[in-house]
Amino acid sequence: MKTTVDKLSPTRVKLSISVTPEELKPSIDHAYSHIAESVNIPGFRKGKVPPPIIDQRVGRDEVLNHAVSDGLDKFYRQAIEEEKIRPLGRPEADVTELPDVKDFSGELKVTVEVDVRPDFELPNLDGIELTVDAIEVTDDEVETELQNLLTRFGTLITVDRPAKTGDFAQIDLVAIIAGNEVDTANAISYEVGSGDLIEGIDEALDGLSADETTVFESKLLGGDNEGESAEITVKLLAVKERELPTADDDFAQIASQFDTIDELKADIREQVSKSKVFGQGAQARDQVVDKLLESLDIPVPEQLVLDEVHRHLENEQRLEDDEHRAEVTESSEKTFRSQILLDTIAEAEEIKVSQDELTQYLVQGAAQYNMEPGEFIKVLDQNGQIPGMIGEVARGKALAIILSKAKVVDSNGAAVDISEFAAPLADSDDDSDSADLLANADSHEGHEHADGGRDSHGRKSNNEHYGHDHK
Repeated sequence: MKTTVDKLSPTRVKLSISVTPEELKPSIDHAYSHIAESVNIPGFRKGKVPPPIIDQRVGRDEVLNHAVSDGLDKFYRQAIEEEKIRPLGRPEADVTELPDVKDFSGELKVTVEVDVRPDFELPNLDGIELTVDAIEVTDDEVETELQNLLTRFGTLITVDRPAKTGDFAQIDLVAIIAGNEVDTANAISYEVGSGDLIEGIDEALDGLSADETTVFESKLLGGDNEGESAEITVKLLAVKERELPTADDDFAQIASQFDTIDELKADIREQVSKSKVFGQGAQARDQVVDKLLESLDIPVPEQLVLDEVHRHLENEQRLEDDEHRAEVTESSEKTFRSQILLDTIAEAEEIKVSQDELTQYLVQGAAQYNMEPGEFIKVLDQNGQIPGMIGEVARGKALAIILSKAKVVDSNGAAVDISEFAAPLADSDDDSDSADLLANADSHEGHEHADGGRDSHGRKSNNEHYGHDHK
């Protein structure tokens, strides 16, 4: 197979691919086999129809068309691998010359245009200077955390007074639509003022006493009648308030490994300080990519941005909102520039992604979507998004490498150690399966198929290219 590459712009190339009859023959054989399995011809069992009969009944044109459609994506993949092309968008394939249908002689010639990652020179990553907020832990912050701890050890006691914000109300609920009872809930506990149940419940309970009932209108948040307005009857069974323990040495011994409340407060102060160190790390992370992008001119394929903006606005049903379109366009361009930068760094640093790292990332993603990991991975695989997930892990590791080389100081000029923040992103002791992972995924950036985008006659069809999102 012969491939020539023409650079149409910094972000787009045209591949001219020539496939010999010998290279196309496996696809021809597969076409005969597949057609034999799908046609019904008297006197022949399915799968046992010989090629000459298929030529007579189906036609060699259809065999050739099937073979080209079957092999085109494989030839495209081989071409971008051999030419080290890093695709970013959907390829547009056009068959410019077909083999002779009489004997399948002659070359198959295809042109493919595709957006690609632009080439640019990386700056020196050593010693990038970043300034983050200085850490200061106030007494109020320590007191807030102590109160949170006391709350966890608090007990609920029934009180004889109207309910107010912060109380725990034990309630019965009945929802009625058009005179029909559609939902009920009995003896549930709800914290007044939390806003966690249904709109209007906090106002209904405020000032209500035990054994009193009130009615209000609200939209149901779930069930068969989700989104419908219903008449909600709430009966208050009991009012309870949280009684907190005293913050003394006895409490410290119950709630922690410390003997005194002063030791417990000192530990709380230290924990708040550590959390702020991670806050400094997050600040540095957010700054470092922006700082690099300021010094680089990284072009982004226009169509890539247009597609992402349209998808985003369509999902929000705001396609006619020009002001929001401008905001999304700017945000999308920056996101793609950041991804291109991190992908380039990952490549330059020869970053690998192990199976364990990918699995951990996917498990965390499943938890965010409240899905079982197996089901989450299955959905991603069906949508061709696993390569994108590998790319995200690699970008995280690239970011950690940049941070590890940066010089970070706080607003007072003191050096800041963010190694604990960066280390979890960069750690990888198991690279044994990285090569297989990346081989299966094709590239960090993901991979679009050149299924030909062709109709039944081998002509280019602009609406049949497919791939996956980059965001």
